[in-house]
Amino acid sequence: MLTRCYDKGRSCLKQVLFGCSAGGARCENNEKKGLEKLITALMFVIAILGLFAGVMVYAMGSMRWLGNVTDGDRYFSLPINEREALKKRIWSRGLIIRPVGKLIAPIFAKLGPPTFSYKGFTGPQIVCSFRTFKYAANYEPDEHDIFVATQVKCGTTWMQQIVFEILCKGRGDLSDQGYRSMYALSPWIESHASVAMQDAPLIGEAQKRIIKTHLPTQLCPYDPKARYICIARHPVSCYASFCEFVEMLAGPFVNSRSIRLEDFCSDSFVWGSWPNHVEGYWNWSRERDNVLLLHYEDMKVDLKAEVEKVAAFLEQNLSREEIQDVVRKSTFEYMKQNELLFEMSAPTFFSKNGRFMKSGSLKRNQDASEEAQTRIAEFCRAELEDANYPSSEVSLFFDEHCP
Repeated sequence: MLTRCYDKGRSCLKQVLFGCSAGGARCENNEKKGLEKLITALMFVIAILGLFAGVMVYAMGSMRWLGNVTDGDRYFSLPINEREALKKRIWSRGLIIRPVGKLIAPIFAKLGPPTFSYKGFTGPQIVCSFRTFKYAANYEPDEHDIFVATQVKCGTTWMQQIVFEILCKGRGDLSDQGYRSMYALSPWIESHASVAMQDAPLIGEAQKRIIKTHLPTQLCPYDPKARYICIARHPVSCYASFCEFVEMLAGPFVNSRSIRLEDFCSDSFVWGSWPNHVEGYWNWSRERDNVLLLHYEDMKVDLKAEVEKVAAFLEQNLSREEIQDVVRKSTFEYMKQNELLFEMSAPTFFSKNGRFMKSGSLKRNQDASEEAQTRIAEFCRAELEDANYPSSEVSLFFDEHCP
């Protein structure tokens, strides 16, 4: 009975697979062709899986290679021609990776960029880590340290250049014969994407270390012997600039602007919310003589006046000609013309061709959608309603500076 059931099942299976009944030359022929098709299909699937596995192994090896050639200041400390050559090598090596990346990118875009949490604040895992945040928070500043503290895309590199030129009395040299790049001399304290703190040079006769940070006051290491220069920028301009920056770097892996808008209007935004940043550094600037808070918009309106404020704050006595040189080398036009000296991020396999110095516009906020402008305005006003940061300054952002 079991034999009859087995034979019957075999007969049914053959009929399904090969389109025949048991027995006969026609059935045997169909069975043979069917097996050949099945084997061909299996071989095709195995080849595809093998190809995918090979690409993944190649991708992982390439990612390790990319980290080795760009981590820290390995990229930024290269002469300009070698940096340009490395960019081409990175782009060429990504020829195999990019098509596969585009296929899986929608999944990762929905998940958002990888992040971590440190003492309640979100950090971007691409350029930072729990370890680097911990190092920064526990760092002990000294009299050599000048911190340039901002939220993302609020004029950080601009102020680094101003401080650098003031310390060099307008004769700062970022060429191949000098420091080669801003991020080869100025450490980003909570990141691994710049020169390391222990390797950062002391600049000028005053022997100062120019330190970049996006950390909020809750995490920023403080010491009365150090100096802190903070910049606040129109929050919608900050958002618009941030969106284009990550789109240029992440390529197909970037999430939607609507998701980024919701992140920006929350405490889970990287390095904390915009209101938390300005409130914290506003309070520091009012309570501590070694903290100076400036506004990006004021720098755009009268750069010379703001440069003179920074020079006085750093106790650097510059002549009129030296101030003019600092101003000239800190203009948007000069920095855009020499953009390779101020690159803010090393290239990736998915980096789009674009400019880090996008426009420098006073009304950058108008590049955001009306929905984003309204949402950010409502969020910032609500968050700062009972804050010490004056409501008049908030009104200036949304009314006077950029109507």
